[in-house]
Amino acid sequence: MKRILSALAVSTIAGTATLFAGVLPAAAEGLKIGFLATLSGPPAVLGQHMRDGFLLAVEQADGKLGGVETEVIVVDDELKPDAALTKVQGLIERDKVDMLAGVVFSNVMMAVYKPIIQSETIFVGANAGPSPIAGKGCSPYFFSAAYQNDQNHEVMGRYAANQGYEKVVVMAPNYQAGKDAIAGFKRHYTGTIVEEIYTKLGQLDFSAELARISEEKPNALFTFMPGGMGVNLVKQYDQSGLKESIPFLSTFTVDETTLPATKDMGVGLYSGAEWAADLDTAANKKFVADFEAAYGYAPSLYAAQGYDAARLIGGAVEMNGGIEDKAALIKALEAAPFESVRGDFSFNTNHFPIQDFYLVKAVKSGEGKYTTSIVEKVFDDFGDAYAGSCKM
Repeated sequence: MKRILSALAVSTIAGTATLFAGVLPAAAEGLKIGFLATLSGPPAVLGQHMRDGFLLAVEQADGKLGGVETEVIVVDDELKPDAALTKVQGLIERDKVDMLAGVVFSNVMMAVYKPIIQSETIFVGANAGPSPIAGKGCSPYFFSAAYQNDQNHEVMGRYAANQGYEKVVVMAPNYQAGKDAIAGFKRHYTGTIVEEIYTKLGQLDFSAELARISEEKPNALFTFMPGGMGVNLVKQYDQSGLKESIPFLSTFTVDETTLPATKDMGVGLYSGAEWAADLDTAANKKFVADFEAAYGYAPSLYAAQGYDAARLIGGAVEMNGGIEDKAALIKALEAAPFESVRGDFSFNTNHFPIQDFYLVKAVKSGEGKYTTSIVEKVFDDFGDAYAGSCKM
């Protein structure tokens, strides 16, 4: 893994990094993948986890996904849709990539999605799964190795209903994933939403919002605040004293990307997820151990999704006997020919996963180590709500 990180470090130019499998560049008949992630600013840790998981899988395949020499070009989208679009066009037109993968944030995904599928480039998403591309906007060229945006939030809607929380305040950033989060929560919550609060994407001061929550006196707060937003919100919620009186329910807010910063302030908080470090599968145990050995930190679901994305590509390339026949490669991807760290994994008709979802809890799992742990399974073999609208 040190060899990969060294190659990555010396090849970074203007926000783009090229990783060559092995020691030499990929041969002309090899597989070239453009990997897009947010790698700068407060949310950079999310892209770091996703990238590191993907590269770990490439390294474990000896630099040959599906037996084909593999070159990965890592690009920082800077969480700027315009910049992401320019870089994607460069990957497709200049670098002639065979496939694209990655993307953390849904606003970036919405910006790059149409140009990618119009170019008939296969894209394997490793995080963002906005609802417009899961339904009527679906494409045979897009696959998600993660989830559809609404789904983890649906876990918390079901949990809040089961807990009998009659009044809830919901809060999320004002962009596609935030809207999907609240839509997902509402789908299974049976009580009353007393207030919907939409914040700016990237907001770090929540004092005004916390004052509104305090005035409403709900039975619980549900929120989606990834990355640095989540770190600050958890700290401010704890410091305000609200943690003691209003249960804090979240998704993508309290996980292995934020817990190193929030530490004990995040312990005991519940989230919805399709993965956790203690998920009892042989593939997951190996992944967690190998990831920590390679990078020195605990993986998150972003890392697990990146890892599975690369393994999905590798399995499909091997099944297809190469990458030359794109139509056959798409059929191979649809078969999901790999062992997911999540266990059961298959594709729905819209190329989003059918998988299990869990209630998870933040725990202190060792000296200075914080992870998420499964409390219970909430949904079994669960597909998203938009697949019926997808016509391929």
